Amino acid sequence: MLWFVGLGIGGPDAISEKSRKIISESDIVYFEQFTSPMSEDQTKFLQQLTKGQFRLAPRWLVEDGKEILEVAKTNTVALLSYGDPYIATTHIELRVRAIQDGTKTDTIHASSAITSLIGECGLHFYKVGKTVTIMSGIPSATAYYTIFENLKLGNHTIVLLEWNQNKNFFLDPKDAISSLLEQEKEQARKVFSGETYGIVASRIGEANQKIIAGKFSALNVDFGAPPHTIIIPGIMHFTESDALKVLANCINPPEDNTPKIEKISAQMMKKYIPMVRRALDQITPHYKDSKEFASVLENADLYIKDAERFYSQGQDELAILSIGYADGLVDALRIAKGIEPEL
Repeated sequence: MLWFVGLGIGGPDAISEKSRKIISESDIVYFEQFTSPMSEDQTKFLQQLTKGQFRLAPRWLVEDGKEILEVAKTNTVALLSYGDPYIATTHIELRVRAIQDGTKTDTIHASSAITSLIGECGLHFYKVGKTVTIMSGIPSATAYYTIFENLKLGNHTIVLLEWNQNKNFFLDPKDAISSLLEQEKEQARKVFSGETYGIVASRIGEANQKIIAGKFSALNVDFGAPPHTIIIPGIMHFTESDALKVLANCINPPEDNTPKIEKISAQMMKKYIPMVRRALDQITPHYKDSKEFASVLENADLYIKDAERFYSQGQDELAILSIGYADGLVDALRIAKGIEPEL
């Protein structure tokens, strides 16, 4: 028998009676701490609650899973984890393997900091988009573009920060923010700046939890002990803004990040429509005496106007196609006369 037991986020006092019973009656209890740090006092409490064997389970042991699955064939085993067990995909995979191996499994769900922090900030959970993780020293291009896509849809983004159990390292929110700003320099999609509004939720569920919100330029503060999570808000309903003002220390008033976001197609159109128009104006005088090319010049002009019209109507795909056709005609006319493009 293999139990997956979530310990929640409220410490020993918040552990349910059923969870205590399962822990006490299990032959072997594995306690994993790689998904989030737990204090020595909390670990000691769980150890004292255990009547069978108590083992700390590092990441490799849970990811490998062979030992846990083997002993669960003939023993009652409990795998304890902070929060809810199935927030970690490793635990889902382990349960699937156990069932395929013929081992009975069961679960005790509990609150998770990842889901709880949204409500603690006063935000609406149904507006949360894809979650991302930022690691120390690793370029966060994936996080950058995921947040970009979420913001285009008006969604909030939960940004998880690296926790390395072996090194007892938790990425500081200031370093994560710096990483996103560095990505902005490389990607140049105008997603992040010092004006970007962020929320840093720290130690959610603990007595000393704290939520600090403000523009990136203002979030250069001490957030205290980990764990920390960053939220990049999308469209904020007025009830969310009002709640955040009450529930958080807002260095700056709550602000919507989405008006600052432009789709890549819109950024392209702003650049290419004027560029192709200038190129057409550049080559037109060279064909003033070539009537056979008049229709080509006219078509290029019409394609540019179509691109402008489609872009103003929000039909970005048609706008891109139109400006592409115009650019092709202009390039052909330019090459035919040996004209170098203006820089």
